[in-house]
Amino acid sequence: MIGRLRRAYRAMRLGTRLALGLAVLSLTVFAVVGTALTTYMRDYLAAQLDTQLAQGQIAQSKSVADHGTLSGKKYYSWFYAVYDVADGKAVLRTPEDPADLPDDVDDFTALARTQAGAHREVLRTAHLRGAGEYRLRACEVEPGVVLVSAAPLDGIEDTVGRLVTLQAVTFGLALVALVALGRGMLRRGLKPLSDMAHTARDITSHDLTDSARLPVRHDRRGGGAEVEELRTAFNTMLEHIDDSLAVRAEAEQRLRRFVADASHELRTPLMSVRGYADLFQYAAANAPEERERHLARLRAEAARMGVLLDDLLLLARLDAADVETPLRPVEADLVELAGQAADAFRATRPGHPLTVAPGPASVPLRLDPQRIRQVLDNLLTNAAVHTPPGTHVSLAVSVAANSARIEVTDAGPGIPPADRERVFDRFYRVDKARSRDRGGSGLGLAVARSLVAAHGGRITVTGGPGRTRFTVTLPLTAPALTNP
Repeated sequence: MIGRLRRAYRAMRLGTRLALGLAVLSLTVFAVVGTALTTYMRDYLAAQLDTQLAQGQIAQSKSVADHGTLSGKKYYSWFYAVYDVADGKAVLRTPEDPADLPDDVDDFTALARTQAGAHREVLRTAHLRGAGEYRLRACEVEPGVVLVSAAPLDGIEDTVGRLVTLQAVTFGLALVALVALGRGMLRRGLKPLSDMAHTARDITSHDLTDSARLPVRHDRRGGGAEVEELRTAFNTMLEHIDDSLAVRAEAEQRLRRFVADASHELRTPLMSVRGYADLFQYAAANAPEERERHLARLRAEAARMGVLLDDLLLLARLDAADVETPLRPVEADLVELAGQAADAFRATRPGHPLTVAPGPASVPLRLDPQRIRQVLDNLLTNAAVHTPPGTHVSLAVSVAANSARIEVTDAGPGIPPADRERVFDRFYRVDKARSRDRGGSGLGLAVARSLVAAHGGRITVTGGPGRTRFTVTLPLTAPALTNP
């Protein structure tokens, strides 16, 4: 039975539980108040009756002392008895009216003897056979004479009974009204919680695979400071989930795009390798003089695919830098690295004049010289590949605001503003019509940005028609770089 009640209680809604608790608490308070009020009223009425008995016996005692009788000093439904007491014995005098005595006077006689021995007024409540509950009071009229009066308690009991009935009806109505109003107020106060639950159900029914955004929020206000705090925390949680879903969706989209682009970029050299392998096989049987040319092309395509795979592996290692950093930092001179990159560019790209702007004689930094050299080579090669022959290119190294800066500028056609934000994306090309032979794989700038970020720096692009500038900023105090 108790188990069923517990299960039923647990199955109740929170508002019903609170309303039930309010009803139990109110009932307890009403019971305590009613009991205290009833007890006080009973005691008060009993004290009033005792006072009435005492006042009545004053006049009756005087009448008995003067005339030997009560002389009409009586109250309706009261009992009276006069005793002569001597040597511990109480002798009842003959009453003026037989109705003055109850059927059983034993309680009167005992009270008279008690008063004679105590020499003071004595009060007692007794049940008189055939008459009911009475309040008895015994007092000394004169030495040897005791008056015992008895007043009925029916009036007190009737009054107390009516008071209890009135209290029960009043408290019952108040309890019903309190529960009804309390239930309504609780339901209204808990409505924001129900709305939050409805919002949560809407979220669970939303297909997160179709959209990275949650379509619902809990915007209704009310319910007090606590509910408002919960609403704020709930919406903050939804915003956090929303942002996390957006980041996840973006990462998945980038991953799908990366896999698709990587597959496409790898497919091209693989197809070339297969084609030149077939040509080499044919030339070996039919045109031996063509074998070396086909073999050279086969090696070139394999080398190009190797470079692409190296870039992909490097990007993967940079993405997992928290586990293993691909950098080998040492003390190196940034100016010297820039000079080496400039000499290599002049040797391989004679059609693009390069100017090295004057700057500091030396900029010592703790970095990976091979990777920074790779960044410089990528930026200079990018300037040569995407500009026509004869385009001027400049390289500058400077120090400012606790950082070292490298600027690679070309006087080419520039990068459209819509493409500047995406030039560092993997496999992204500004000119979609370029082939891999001229436009590269689209990984050079992505590799450069990741390598600079691994050194704690940043790379930006600015410019317009007739000028494009890539700026690499590296901190003079390198972050905590460790050997792989």
